[in-house]
Amino acid sequence: MHALVNLRQFIELLRANNQLLTIDTPVDPYLEIAEIHRRVIAQGGPALLFTKVKGSRFPVITNLFGTNLRLELAFGKRPLNFVRGLVDLVEQALPPTLSSLWHARSLLNQGLKVGLKRCTAGPILDCCQQPARLTELPMLTSWHSDGGAFVTLPLVYTEHPDGLGHNLGMYRIQRFDDTTTGIHWQIHKGGGFHYFAAEQQNKALPLTLYIGGPPALMLAAIAPLPENIPELILASLLQGEKLRVVDDPLGGHQLVAEAEFAIKGRVPPHIRRPEGPFGDHYGYNSLQHDYPIFQTTHLYHRKDAIYPATVVGRPKQEDYFIGDFLQDLLSPLFPLVMKGVVQLKTFGETGFHCLAAARVTDRYPREAFAAGLRILGEGQLSLTKFLLVTDGSIDVAHFPRLWQHILERIEWDRDLFVFANVSQDTLDYTGPSVNKGSKAMMLGLGQEKRRDLPVEFAGILPPQCSHPRAFLPGTLVVQGIEYAAAPHLADEIARFPGVSSWPVVVLVDSTEEATCSLQEFLWTFFTRFEPAADIHGREQTVRRFHVGLQPPIVFDCRMKPWYTEVLAVDPATQRLVDDKIATILPSRFR
Repeated sequence: MHALVNLRQFIELLRANNQLLTIDTPVDPYLEIAEIHRRVIAQGGPALLFTKVKGSRFPVITNLFGTNLRLELAFGKRPLNFVRGLVDLVEQALPPTLSSLWHARSLLNQGLKVGLKRCTAGPILDCCQQPARLTELPMLTSWHSDGGAFVTLPLVYTEHPDGLGHNLGMYRIQRFDDTTTGIHWQIHKGGGFHYFAAEQQNKALPLTLYIGGPPALMLAAIAPLPENIPELILASLLQGEKLRVVDDPLGGHQLVAEAEFAIKGRVPPHIRRPEGPFGDHYGYNSLQHDYPIFQTTHLYHRKDAIYPATVVGRPKQEDYFIGDFLQDLLSPLFPLVMKGVVQLKTFGETGFHCLAAARVTDRYPREAFAAGLRILGEGQLSLTKFLLVTDGSIDVAHFPRLWQHILERIEWDRDLFVFANVSQDTLDYTGPSVNKGSKAMMLGLGQEKRRDLPVEFAGILPPQCSHPRAFLPGTLVVQGIEYAAAPHLADEIARFPGVSSWPVVVLVDSTEEATCSLQEFLWTFFTRFEPAADIHGREQTVRRFHVGLQPPIVFDCRMKPWYTEVLAVDPATQRLVDDKIATILPSRFR
């Protein structure tokens, strides 16, 4: 497989494999492109190349990575095999011997191709705008509630002001005018740390915003790497050869030679501006908040530049497939950086941060708890809201089997840990305020199960509840009236004799919607509760400073008055696309 060093090579590969649909009908980047994209990805459809975009001379391509097949076409098995080989080398060949190095010679040869290659010229320097004219770029507005047009595949490059490495991350960019944007640096993210350090020194932070480039560059920006692991090196590994860079004639950061767009500028200290709202990957609307601003100085682009974009929203979207690919790629590294962790999975159905599961070793009493703490203290994994932990011989990526396994073994008075008053993902509004909330760890340990789980409901429900359904063994989904009318309903259910035989009750607004599929169950369950506020037990005890619960354990997963609204297409956009969809898409993708 030849290295894909730029976007157009990938586009030609997609075209050759019938994975690209070219749309020549004029389309609008305001809401219309996003709705077409959503309909195609829901059908497992191809990448979309829009050649006539209203208000811009640049074509737009979306859904580049929206299936496992396209990720396979882009990267193949080589990066995963390299990571596995590297882990094997570390585990088996240390200290190194001549024999072990000889057997690893193929791996070492691949390692020599990882890094940066400085070039004297590159396509990114074809055209320069000084000052930048950002309104000429076909930035998308994806939802009618969005606060404006956003770069939805931003590759944000910064360097630590003290020379302590670089960061390439995906932080959303809202266009304010021709030369200014917002920069949504969330907590626990490398670019935000760089800006914090610069601001402490009262300095502006130089920033380069890439849009498009080698497929490897785009995925490296998303990867949840440990702090101080350079994303450009991962990009080179994914690409299969050194990443080409070129000097900027106007000074500052070097530029990725094969990028489509590179926007240079600075983020001044102590200046904030309202950014948002924005429909995010949890499937809800994130609200407007104050964030730093990016003041651009100049913009480079290829003369035939293509503008890549994505659309986020209620899972599953394109980021779901990217996240799973990156987990598979990086998972062999987890046991090296987190001792005792055998397998780790974060669930894209919940927006990734809301639910994670781990298989760990438990060789001495409560070693599993220590492994869980390592996960909750590792980089972006520290934003995990709910962590399931087991030492069983089970694939933790298979949620129904994992959940049953844990419910059969958990000791509710000692194996559920809730950590209150901690940081929470910026996009998760279930907590008391932005960036604040709680997290929980739930253990199910041992080879032998402690109990059999009920699979049919034959009891009665308390008033204000209806539509019971045993969705998984030991898990009863119950529909309740809205939270505002009965905020204590979950507590009442936990004490109601009619459900006492059930270990877990999930209280929702609509049983039908929450149980129509496993994906909807996971999304409804784990994106709509905060551990410290919404977990209730029949009894609560405090022993040795640990809060223990007695089942049934009720998770209140109803929408609360302070939650933001679920994302939905507005009627006007739906009608607009309905009226022209037959001329745009083949019937199988509508």
